[in-house]
Order: sequence, then C-alpha cells, then structure tokens
Amino acid sequence: MSLKEQISNDIKTAMKEKNGPLRDALRLLSSAMKQIEVDERKELSDDDIIKIIQKQVKQRQDAMSQYRDAGREDLYEKEASEAAIFETYLPAQLSNEELESAIRAIIAETGAQTMKDIGRVMGAASKSLGAQADGKRINECAKALLS
Repeated sequence: MSLKEQISNDIKTAMKEKNGPLRDALRLLSSAMKQIEVDERKELSDDDIIKIIQKQVKQRQDAMSQYRDAGREDLYEKEASEAAIFETYLPAQLSNEELESAIRAIIAETGAQTMKDIGRVMGAASKSLGAQADGKRINECAKALLS
C-alpha cells in the first residue's frame, strides 16, 4: 500500500471513530499533496509524499516556536499534535551515532577535507539520508566533522 493510500484510509478511519484532531491533521496533509499534484500535474511517489510531510512538519515546528514566544500555549499544543501525527508517516529517524557514521562515510566517499567542501557533503548526504534525517541535523553533523 502506498503512503498516499495509507493516509486516505487513515482519514476514513478517523472519520468513523470521530477523531476530529487526527481527521483534520490528515486532511491538511492530503490537501497539501493534492495541491502539489495539481500544480505540477504529476502523480506523487512515496518519496515525494515524504518530502511534503517533512515540509509540513518543519512548518509546524516553526509555528510552534513562534507561538511559544508569543505565549500562546493553546496554539502551540495544536501545532505540536499535528507535527506528531505527521511524523508517524515518516521513516524512522537516524540516531546521532548512526547519522555521524553515515556522514563520516560520505565525507570519505567525497574526499572532503575542510569546511569549503561542505556543499559536496551536504548534496550527497541529502540524497542518501534525506528521509531519515532532516537537513539541519545533517548540516550540524557535517560541520562538526569537517571543522
């Protein structure tokens, strides 16, 4: 079953169970996927859907920090619950140790020596680890290993 089908089935299940927050969050996700399909006139693959979910999670995290700064705990909680729902559809994230060993392998593979080579490392790491770690974590780890 594709990720798109799974999300669609989970929306139906949430509707039957009258689980409003889950239903609404998944509808937002479905809407974002349909918007991309219409805009780009293409059928989304699971990799495309994972990128959309990652973008949605990042948007929620940005909003959460702004709501916390503004003292709006109610909105913060709503965004946090949506982000948690979206994260269940993402592949398991790498631990810090696994990420570090993967970045070390990529650095050796690309022959990177200094911070000037971070672009090559980030390009290769984003392609191979993109679904298993977000860009910020990859960048921080690569900078630590190259400096």
